Amino acid sequence: MSTPITTTPHSETRSIRDATAIAPRPQTLAATGLPEAFLCDLVEKHLFEGGVLSMRDLVSRTALSGRLLEELLGFLRKEGRIEVRAQHGDNQVLCYALTERGRGSAMASLMVSGYVGPTPVPLEHYEHIVRLQSIRHRKVTRERMRDAFEDTVLDPAMLDRLGPALNSGKAIFVYGAPGTGKTFITQRLARLFNDTCLIPHAIAIGDTVVRVFDASVHRQYQDSPPVVMLNRSHDPRYVLCQRPLVITGGELVADMLEVQFDPASRQYRAPLQVKANGGMLILDDLGRQRVPPTVVLNRWILPMEEGIDYLSMNTGQHFRTPFDVILVFSTNIEPRELVDDAFLRRIGYKIGFHALDAEQYHLIWQRVCDANGVHYDPALCQFMIDSLYVPTGTPLLPCHPRDLIGMALDRSIYADDRIGLSVKALQWAWDNYFVTTPGSTDAAAEQRRAQ
Repeated sequence: MSTPITTTPHSETRSIRDATAIAPRPQTLAATGLPEAFLCDLVEKHLFEGGVLSMRDLVSRTALSGRLLEELLGFLRKEGRIEVRAQHGDNQVLCYALTERGRGSAMASLMVSGYVGPTPVPLEHYEHIVRLQSIRHRKVTRERMRDAFEDTVLDPAMLDRLGPALNSGKAIFVYGAPGTGKTFITQRLARLFNDTCLIPHAIAIGDTVVRVFDASVHRQYQDSPPVVMLNRSHDPRYVLCQRPLVITGGELVADMLEVQFDPASRQYRAPLQVKANGGMLILDDLGRQRVPPTVVLNRWILPMEEGIDYLSMNTGQHFRTPFDVILVFSTNIEPRELVDDAFLRRIGYKIGFHALDAEQYHLIWQRVCDANGVHYDPALCQFMIDSLYVPTGTPLLPCHPRDLIGMALDRSIYADDRIGLSVKALQWAWDNYFVTTPGSTDAAAEQRRAQ
């Protein structure tokens, strides 16, 4: 994941204001979009899990205001499902607990759904929010591309291909040999979308709750306001986050693209593409997954074309969600070995990454030297190109300077060689970095012996 973006107080204030405008805190039970019975069941489950809870505890747990909770608690008291417990010491805080009848009701609710968390938002509310903050509303200009990649050695022509691809809203197919910088560059594209969006803790599809917010994926923009200020904030059923960047690779299996159900906890979790809504979804190293690439690609044909994804529960219940992501496929394999031309036509942009030229290689070499605090010697870099790369026909790849310099410095520390980078250390690094088979001819080694 990329590093959270530093923001100014002004931008933080603007983000909070925008979030409050599109998702104001509900002031009535009807404004939550959820049935009163559903909300009462959720409060009961929190009391079952937490025991004796104060109003402040319930506000924090349910993400509902004290006024709405008072209505729900009043109803539950009339039903004989909760009771008021003794006040906490000198704090004089009212606390609530389940009665025997309430415990039975909570257990029955937990058998239906094990979700115990912040109050979910209805699916239709979620769809509305996704449309309002769509990633497709964010447009990229040449100037923004240059600024985002100012510290990166990349052909300007490549930037001029990636920028329009992002604006298109279509899927992007990135291909090229390993080490050409595909993963590094595609992940840094997220820099271009440095604003915020609202991610719900969970969404409700009828009586079923699906968790969406995932702390391993979603980077919270700021801490929630103090409880006393909640009425001046956005609906806390949503978390204000940076736009998502979801990356998956060889670990991907088909189930991760569907709603996942845990029978032990009786809880549902959203698939990757729902977690990525409003941001980027990068499928890295396509073709190395444990599922055939055609299965993955065919799964997203309709969502890519319609902007809608169709999902189902293990009960057979079907529903649809927005598919509002910038979808990037990245592979080291020749594209036509993975899919046919018919599918490639459905992907708007196919962008190939290739080896560097000598000038670009020197620039990266210099930056790696600077990062490691060693002197940049252009003659030493040129020696690598002339004596090692050219004789062996090895392409100049962006990852090589970092790896070779790192290995050479490892050896220098081990050998207590204060010179640091030297021809000898770099030759040693080269010999240990590249794989050679027994009996193979090493043109570079022969040339070194001739010298």
